[in-house]
Amino acid sequence: MITLDELQRSTAEVGDSVHRTTISCILHKSGLYGRLARRKPFLKDIHRTCHLKFATSHLGDTPNMWKKVLWSDETKIELFGNNAKCYVWRKSNTAHHPEHTIPTVKHGGGSIMVWACFSSAGTGKMVKIDGKLDGAKYRTILEENLMESAKDLRLGRRFVFQQDNDPKHKAKSTMEWFKNKHIQVLEWPSQSPDLNPIENLWKELKTAVHKCSPSNLTELELFCKEEWETNSVSRCAKLIETYPKRLTAVIAAKGGATKY
Repeated sequence: MITLDELQRSTAEVGDSVHRTTISCILHKSGLYGRLARRKPFLKDIHRTCHLKFATSHLGDTPNMWKKVLWSDETKIELFGNNAKCYVWRKSNTAHHPEHTIPTVKHGGGSIMVWACFSSAGTGKMVKIDGKLDGAKYRTILEENLMESAKDLRLGRRFVFQQDNDPKHKAKSTMEWFKNKHIQVLEWPSQSPDLNPIENLWKELKTAVHKCSPSNLTELELFCKEEWETNSVSRCAKLIETYPKRLTAVIAAKGGATKY
C-alpha cells in the first residue's frame, strides 16, 4: 500500500533519487497497477480454519443438497448511501455543476434494515425491521416469514435453513424454536460473507434501488421490496448451481478471502 511518493522518498534516502515516472514504468512492467483495495472482513486464524473445514466438508455435497437450502441475512440500506465511484464526462472548470455532482446528505439521509431469504427456486419474503433487532423480534420474523417462504419456494418439509452466527440467531430461545419446528439449521462458520450467495443479491439490490432514486424511507422500502421480487429464478439458480466453485475458492485460499 506504499504510494509512489513514498517510494520516491525511499530511493532518495539511500542516495539515488528516482523519478516517479520511472518508478511507475518499472511497476507496470512487473504487472503492478494501482487499484482500489477490496474491503473484506478481518479474519483470525480460527476463522480461516473454520472456513476451510466448512468448504472441505461440503465440497462433495450433491447439487440437490444446496437446492434444499434457504439462505437468509439482514442488511442495512441507506437512502443516499451508494458510495460507489461514479465517473462523468465533463469539460474543464465544470466539476461543481449540478449535473456533474452526486447529491449527499449527512448520515446517509436515514436507512432501513431488512431481512430476506432466497433459494435456488427464487426469492422468499423480505421484511423491514422496525427498531432494534433482538432475539424476540428475530423469532417473530421467522415465525411470520420463514415457513411461508419455504412453502412458496416449494422446498418441502426437509429443507435446511442458513443463518449467520449473530448472537440473536444463536440464542437458546431461537435454537429451541428451530427444534420445535423441526427445522434443520446449517452449521455456519463466523466471518464468512464470501460463503453466503445472498451477499451477491444484496449488492445487486442496492445498486438497482439507488438507480430508482428514492426520495424518502417509504419509497426506499417500496423499491427494495419491488426489486427483491423481480430477481429472476435463473439468477438465484445460477448462484446455487455455482456454489461448489465458492467452496473450491475457499480451499484454494486456505480459508482466506476470495473473489466472492
